[in-house]
Amino acid sequence: MSPEQVKRMREVVDHVSDYAEQIEKGWKVETTDGEVKLVMMSPNLPHTRNVDAFREQIREQTPDVSAVNDTDMTDLVTGLEKVRDLMAFPTTDVDPQAESVDPRTVLLVVEIVSKGNPRNDLVTKVEDYPRMGIPLYIVVDPRDGAIVVHSEPKEGPDGLRYRSSVPYEFGDTVPAGRWTFDTSGLVRYR
Repeated sequence: MSPEQVKRMREVVDHVSDYAEQIEKGWKVETTDGEVKLVMMSPNLPHTRNVDAFREQIREQTPDVSAVNDTDMTDLVTGLEKVRDLMAFPTTDVDPQAESVDPRTVLLVVEIVSKGNPRNDLVTKVEDYPRMGIPLYIVVDPRDGAIVVHSEPKEGPDGLRYRSSVPYEFGDTVPAGRWTFDTSGLVRYR
């Protein structure tokens, strides 16, 4: 996207975000390739417990890193806006009063696959996150107990993509960048 297109996309996102705040709690805005989506956030208990398990381990292993799940990412380079389940970034690299985080400061994103829209986490974000500069993307799927660690974003013939995708299962010890995650306490969906 050109800088003018990114600016225009940002204006549309801001307008739709203002609307989302007025209609009902739980609505957020995401963008992908020039498309603006209004998404309903409705995490269930397994979803929330799985996010908490990763957040606690990030905080224990790296006290200099913030692990948050209620702040959006806005990429001014690509124009992409994402609602993520959990992200980790160096605490000193982000303005504590910012309404959104620059994804190019983010070290890790964890997404818990939703029952209602699994394609978003399994396909769309796998394509968008490397373009946004996210070096590590962990996808946790409570539907079947699968975990995939995506890393090594590199430019190739099909654009910027993760070059490594390593599968794990609930219960495995999962290495990802500077972290090692114990996944024995993760909860599956019924």
